Amino acid sequence: MQTTTKIVVTQDDIDQLGHVNYLKYILFLEKGVGEWYKQAGVNFKELRKQDLGTVVLKFDVSYHKEARLGDTLSVTTTLMNVGNKSFTVKQEIYNQDDILITESTKTFVMFNTATRKGVPVIHEIARYFKCARS
Repeated sequence: MQTTTKIVVTQDDIDQLGHVNYLKYILFLEKGVGEWYKQAGVNFKELRKQDLGTVVLKFDVSYHKEARLGDTLSVTTTLMNVGNKSFTVKQEIYNQDDILITESTKTFVMFNTATRKGVPVIHEIARYFKCARS
């Protein structure tokens, strides 16, 4: 499953160099992951009741081009891999001219908040990787 999240660059996203600050891209990527979770049917309120959550194990980001004030960005999020206790998403940010400006991979661990240990990836996430491999 792939989702796309649209973001319009505002003045608050711009740094002293006149382009989007690198930290803002991280927030844009987080919005994309949040939308992916939502469309996958992951309900964090319900997960908290079960002492479950996800934590970032690894985060790799590459910046290729700059984004500027008023740009319309598309953040695509795709599930790339599911292991026993971890899963990886690939994210790309394109501008309104369909030019790749940023890409990232994030590896998450499914986490029990009471025991503070990794647990198997929940069905709501894992099922999309099984569908992609079929």
